[in-house]
Amino acid sequence: MALELRPNCEYCDRDLPPHDTAARICSYECTFCADCVATRLQNVCPNCGGGFVPRPIRPAREWRPGLSVALRPPSDKRRQLAYALDDIAAHILRIRDIAPEAR
Repeated sequence: MALELRPNCEYCDRDLPPHDTAARICSYECTFCADCVATRLQNVCPNCGGGFVPRPIRPAREWRPGLSVALRPPSDKRRQLAYALDDIAAHILRIRDIAPEAR
């Protein structure tokens, strides 16, 4: 099963196409841009509390049969924050000093 590759930052709504190296994901594929992860979220997923890693790039070219952006397209469903900004801020303050692997 391939990653969903969501098309936007859930915080600022920046476009994050499949080749964008600024995309960050948590283990649930919540997707944010690197700027929001660093400056607003402090590496805390506002949904699950996990940390973020760079999202892998899906090859545009079909290097192996059936495996490419054209044949396994990314999602076009835009996502928004699931929680209010004040709730997210409290959530981040509560767990930001705990390393992601210990959360």
